Amino acid sequence: MKKNMFILSLFVILVLTGCSGFNNLKDGYYTAEMSEFSHGWKEYLLIQVKDGSIVSAEFNAKDESGFIKAWDNSYMKNMSMVQDTYPNKYTREYVQQLLEEQSDIQVDAISGATTSGNNFKKLVQAVLEQAETGNSETVVVE
Repeated sequence: MKKNMFILSLFVILVLTGCSGFNNLKDGYYTAEMSEFSHGWKEYLLIQVKDGSIVSAEFNAKDESGFIKAWDNSYMKNMSMVQDTYPNKYTREYVQQLLEEQSDIQVDAISGATTSGNNFKKLVQAVLEQAETGNSETVVVE
């Protein structure tokens, strides 16, 4: 009986604290961006952590003037016809995966957005490391 209570207690502790390396996220906003522009766009990820959990996130790209890729309707139309996806669609899908999985994210690649998916993984890693330390400076990712 004591052994069963111990196992149950251990299980509850693991569930409540999380099993990943990123279980001590500090409340705040954390941003990471790629170091270089690719095809005129620089991808970034901004997350908000509240009560130790990611409660909101924005993944997108901006051009040199700060214009957001997901707002570019002509880009969306052209990409949608060729790739069957577009920035406003795949960025939301990646963010949804992050919000559902929290820190143990395993990004499901989206056909037509492979480079963005790979960058998203790097950006997630960077913002989670920042959230663990509470450092809200923007991280630049290679």
